Amino acid sequence: MTTYPDDQQRLELAQAARHWLWRTELPTWMLVAAVYGSWFGVATHARQLGLPLTCVLLTLCTTWYLSLQHELLHGHPTRLPWLNALLGAAPLGVWLPYALYRRAHLQHHEAELTHPHTDPESYFLDFGAWRSAPLVLRRLYAARNTMAGRILLQPAFSIASVVGDALGRVRSGDWRDLPVWAAHLAALTVLLAWLQRDCGMPAWLMLAGVAYPALSLAAIRSFQEHRATGADASRSVINDAGLGWRLLFLNNNFHLVHHDLPHVPWFALAWVYRRRAHDYLARNDGFFVQGYREWLVRYAWRMVAPVVHPRFDGMLALRIETSGDHGKA
Repeated sequence: MTTYPDDQQRLELAQAARHWLWRTELPTWMLVAAVYGSWFGVATHARQLGLPLTCVLLTLCTTWYLSLQHELLHGHPTRLPWLNALLGAAPLGVWLPYALYRRAHLQHHEAELTHPHTDPESYFLDFGAWRSAPLVLRRLYAARNTMAGRILLQPAFSIASVVGDALGRVRSGDWRDLPVWAAHLAALTVLLAWLQRDCGMPAWLMLAGVAYPALSLAAIRSFQEHRATGADASRSVINDAGLGWRLLFLNNNFHLVHHDLPHVPWFALAWVYRRRAHDYLARNDGFFVQGYREWLVRYAWRMVAPVVHPRFDGMLALRIETSGDHGKA
């Protein structure tokens, strides 16, 4: 099986990177303008649009902004981390400062994918954590592994994890993140006050009606993005989603390509995949889905994977217990 990137692909990528569109990253600069322009364009017209429509549109814009932050932390559109950080520092996503998201996500790229101890974006638990969790929490973990549960519950899990991590660091005497949090919360306070005073959108509505649903939309992208099986390449999905989803998630649905080549900009991921689609699907053992609707149809109310990582399941009885929760989730 071909190892990626091989010499031929390196040559193709080097040639593509010399193209003025890739070299200047003009599509990403246009994306930055479009994301900020649409977000603040909707917000400043909230009274004319009405709050229900404003919430829907701002949710889409905020999800788009989260996708933009993902591009920024991977070195696009510039190779200057401080400039990219400046472009992604606005607290439009509310729940997590850009710098902390960057740290956690880059750790995800270095980790063994899906490992419950080392991968900060894993949805799996080890046996001990599962057994020690209260029954109601185990039910919630099981429900989270359905598409409906991922949409409804994952934002709450994410927010609780962010708060728990921040408080845990402070309790352990690690205060290094406090300046980041202070700047983020100060900027968020200004943003919420502006939305309420000048746009007529209450702060609570921004939090519950925009920022939470934006995490729900982002959770659709990460649903079964990785699976706990086989070699590293076989753990990342190729999701050949429709144009709307690809634009919202900036082609991150071609997830194996992104993990292979995180330096490739969002607008080139589909091109890279389509040139070698057969090879990519061979490398990930056919881990392929034709859009998010397929996940929804198959796993709306059914678990896509057990809660406990297969390498940490402890005993066969856990599989029986997990299967029982699956039927109740």
